[in-house]
Amino acid sequence: MPLPWFDDDIKTIHLTRPAGAAQPRRKNVVGHATTLEDAEIMLVGGVPVTTHARTFLDLASLLTLDQLVAVADYLICEHDRPFEPPKIAIVPAATLRRYIQSKHHVRGLTLATAAVGLMRVGVDSPPETQLRLLLHRAGLPEFTTNYAIAGDPTVWPDVACEEYKTSGQYEGEIHKTTQKQLYDRNRDERSATRGWLQVKVYSADMRRGDTHVAEMFKQALRQHGWQG
Repeated sequence: MPLPWFDDDIKTIHLTRPAGAAQPRRKNVVGHATTLEDAEIMLVGGVPVTTHARTFLDLASLLTLDQLVAVADYLICEHDRPFEPPKIAIVPAATLRRYIQSKHHVRGLTLATAAVGLMRVGVDSPPETQLRLLLHRAGLPEFTTNYAIAGDPTVWPDVACEEYKTSGQYEGEIHKTTQKQLYDRNRDERSATRGWLQVKVYSADMRRGDTHVAEMFKQALRQHGWQG
């Protein structure tokens, strides 16, 4: 799962035991007590761990809303595109939604419910989640994920507003390779030929803030008739 401390050198292990059971006391081990249903536990290498859905809920007490939405987007991401192997969701969106709706009086539930309401299928990275959320909060026309711009071959932008034929691409580190740059050039040309205006966003743009990025999209939308 994409977590803000993913690259940190974490030496602490967190162990959960049933409420009332003795908690572990040893160096670099933190004990927790909670009640888990059997369906919230799975085995990984013979070790019992919480399921992805339960872990998502537990993370709600540690992460911000945007960080939690990025985790949800990661868990539910799935797509079937001709240029890559099919991606199957770790947890289908409907399954994660039902699980959160079934919980009551659990720490972090309010934030988890909000995150599930904002998650979308087809997001491939946390920066794409961040881009999608900032466009939503800026009050722009809806930009959807997993959108296919029809043609031969199909073009798959990160986010797309069909009404105003405006798409967005987050250009991360992977886009710096020669092979990816050639692919991107073909994608850009095909998008333009089909009447779409494309906004390319880089990490430097994101560092300038949400207002700056939103303005980039506003200018593009206005070129295609948006009156906002």
